[in-house]
Amino acid sequence: MVDSAHTAFARFKRNKPAYFSIWILSITYLLSLTSPILVNDQPIFFNFNDKYYFPAFFHYPQSEFYGDYLTEPDYKKLVEYAKENSIPVRAIFPPIAWNPIKSDLELDGTPPYPPSSKHLLGTDSHGRDMLSRLIHGFRICMSFSLLLSIFGTIFGIVIGGVQGYFGGKLDIFLQRFIEIWASLPFLYVVILLGSIYGQGFLLLTLIMAAFSWIGLSYYERAEFYKLKNMQFVKAAIVLGLSHRRIFFSEILPNALTPVITLFPFSLIGGISGLTSLDFLGFGLQPPTPSWGDLLSQGLANLYAPWIAIFTIAALFITLLLAAFIGEGIRDALDPKSGDRFV
Repeated sequence: MVDSAHTAFARFKRNKPAYFSIWILSITYLLSLTSPILVNDQPIFFNFNDKYYFPAFFHYPQSEFYGDYLTEPDYKKLVEYAKENSIPVRAIFPPIAWNPIKSDLELDGTPPYPPSSKHLLGTDSHGRDMLSRLIHGFRICMSFSLLLSIFGTIFGIVIGGVQGYFGGKLDIFLQRFIEIWASLPFLYVVILLGSIYGQGFLLLTLIMAAFSWIGLSYYERAEFYKLKNMQFVKAAIVLGLSHRRIFFSEILPNALTPVITLFPFSLIGGISGLTSLDFLGFGLQPPTPSWGDLLSQGLANLYAPWIAIFTIAALFITLLLAAFIGEGIRDALDPKSGDRFV
C-alpha cells in the first residue's frame, strides 16, 4: 500500500502542469486566508498622538481618537485629520488597502470606475475595489468548495460503503431513497430554505452537501461490493473482527481511489455551483464578496467591461488549475499511465 502510494505520487510529480497547479492553488488559497488583514482598509499598525493601536486585529471606536461616536473610524480620513490638526500620526496600511464591502465615492463621476493607480482593477457598480473583492471572493469560493467537498465525501463514503458492505434489502432501500433524493429540484430547495432561514454560508454549504454526495456513493458502493469478496476481508471475518474494524480498517483504505480522484473535480463543482447561485441571486447575501455577483454586475454594466473580464479571468484560472490537478491525480492512480510525463 505504501509502495503504491509512493509510485502514484512519483507519477503525479512527473505531471508538471498538475504538480505546479497544486502548489499555485494551495499557496494562493493560504495567502487568501490572510485577506481579512492584508486586504482591508484598517491599518496593521497605527500610532495616533503617541498612542499605539492595531486596528486590523482589534476594534477601536471613533471616540478613542476624536468625536463621540462608537462606530469605527475611517482610518484614511483619520490620517488626513491628524495631519491637518498637527497631531502626531503614523499608519502602516495593508498592501491592498481597500475594504471589499466599502464604496469609494470620492472619485469624479459615478461608479463603476475604470482601472487606475488608485484602483488597479477598477471598481464594481457600487464603487467597491475590484481587486479586493476578487481576493476575498476567492477565499470564500475555495473555503466553501473545500467544506462542500469534505462533507460530500464523508456522506458518499458512509452511505455508499454501507450499501456495498451490507448489501441485501438495506442496499435496495438506500438505492431507492437515493433515486428519489436525486430527483428533487435542487434549485427549488435552495430557494425555499433560503427564504425561510436566510442565505448564510453554512446553510448553503449544508444544502449543497446534502446533494453532492450522490455521485461518489455510487463509486464507493461498487468498490465495497468488490472488496468485501476479497480474500483479506474474508480472512478478517474468519478472525472475528467487528464490522466497524473491517469497514474502516480493512476495506475503506483500499476503496479511496475514487475519493482521491474525484475530490479536485468536486472542488470545481463547488466553485461553479456557488458562482452560479450568486449570479442568479440565490447564493450568499450581499454585500458578501462574490464572483457570481461580480459576473451579474458585469452583465448589467457592459459599458464597464473590466468587471466581467477580470472576474471571468479569475474564475477561469482557478478552474483550470483545479482541472489540471484532477487530471494529474487520475493519471497518477492509473497504472496504465506509465511514464508519459517523464
